[in-house]
Amino acid sequence: MGAVEKAKETRNFIEECWVELQKVTWPDQDQLRSATLVVLLFTIAVSGIIWLMDKSVSWIIGQIMALFGA
Repeated sequence: MGAVEKAKETRNFIEECWVELQKVTWPDQDQLRSATLVVLLFTIAVSGIIWLMDKSVSWIIGQIMALFGA
């Protein structure tokens, strides 16, 4: 594949990307704010669940270790 052909393919790819970007409907400020809020709340909820699981497993392992005098 020659350099000229590669340059034409690259230009064609960029033009096709630009056409696709023109079809995108971007969110307005209200949609963006609500989506951000959903992501933040979900992240907080999952973090809390993982923290609870970590503390629970840590407590259980501590109890098992105490049984064996460690």
